[in-house]
Amino acid sequence: MPHADPALPARLLHLVLEDDLDAALDAGLMDYVPQPGDVDLLPGHPDLPARLLHAQQQLQRAWAARERYRQRSQRLARRAAERDARRAPPAPTPALKPALPPAAAAILARAKAKAAGKTP
Repeated sequence: MPHADPALPARLLHLVLEDDLDAALDAGLMDYVPQPGDVDLLPGHPDLPARLLHAQQQLQRAWAARERYRQRSQRLARRAAERDARRAPPAPTPALKPALPPAAAAILARAKAKAAGKTP
């Protein structure tokens, strides 16, 4: 199937040669499929299909490497968080007030009442 726009491969090659990969991507670089006759589109550039395919492969490798790096970073962060959680001291439990024995509670109540000016 010929290209809808026969000038597209030539434009893509021009953008790739100028290292304007963002514009080449926007123009459809990753959708490029070599067609018969592409080698004759640009005089002096019979390597047009090979260069565009090479650019596609380089981008795919770079994207795959970026994805592997992102996954590795997430994995390392998760492992560090797990390691830190294992190393952290246990959370302190709220201190419970020990219950006073009944005799001590009675003495405390009398002392509080006396301090308040009341007698029990």
